[in-house]
Amino acid sequence: MPWLQIRLATRPDHSEILEDALLLAGCKAVTLIDTDDKPVYEPIRGTTPLWEHTTIQGLFEEDVDVGQLLSLMDSVIAANQLSVASISTEILEDKDWEREWMDNFKPIACGDRLWIVPSWQSPPDPGGVNLKLDPGLAFGTGTHPTTFLCLQWLNDHIQAGDSVLDYGCGSGILGLAALLLGADRMTGIDIDPQALVATDNNAVANGIAPNRYLVTTDAHELEQHYQIVVANILAGPLCDLSDAIASYLKPGQPLVLSGILAHQADAVMAAYSQTIAFDPVVTLDGWVRLSGRRK
Repeated sequence: MPWLQIRLATRPDHSEILEDALLLAGCKAVTLIDTDDKPVYEPIRGTTPLWEHTTIQGLFEEDVDVGQLLSLMDSVIAANQLSVASISTEILEDKDWEREWMDNFKPIACGDRLWIVPSWQSPPDPGGVNLKLDPGLAFGTGTHPTTFLCLQWLNDHIQAGDSVLDYGCGSGILGLAALLLGADRMTGIDIDPQALVATDNNAVANGIAPNRYLVTTDAHELEQHYQIVVANILAGPLCDLSDAIASYLKPGQPLVLSGILAHQADAVMAAYSQTIAFDPVVTLDGWVRLSGRRK
């Protein structure tokens, strides 16, 4: 059915009052978005920041009295002396939202042989290495520059028989891609138990035998060394865990790091400077991939 959408452009410190008012008025869903489209990529630890200019977006059933709703919001704004730059409403047409969502995801080429392919689409290259992966939860799907950069590296470097550690595995996309590219075995570790479920489901969807991979939240289950270690997390954890991550490599073996903004690259490399000799930095859309070998 169609929905009425209301949007209020405000300040972050005024958003909670407006959100409560919308919900009391019968709003079915409230979303906070960045008015200026300036995402917060890696907030300061221990904080949950909102943007300097925040837009509150609410959905109501189509038959809501728009005049009454706007009058109510005007009263709330005046009574609380809130700063609201603009208020707008529109009717969202009834659509097949699932189909529209699915149409947004296309197969992604990650080099000369690796493709990430949504399960409902046919592989563009049936003879290539096709990893079936559906968007879901808050884990990697190959669309983010950091994931894409890591997949490109794996496409170019994985050799038959490699053992791979996917540190912070999320959906398992990197480790599972390595297996399809010819790696012998993969271990994925993550602090979120849901990552284990996501990786298992993706392994089953791609016909990967259970004896070829292990996914765990317990570092004690990891092997002493791997031939390749890849970690696509965030700059802060990469720095904090530098000694632990590098310890899983013998001299001469490669490390791949991502989840790093361009201005963070020097700090991350400095954290690994005693153990890793880095290759030239690779950048995509403001994000970087660092790769190198254990000294």
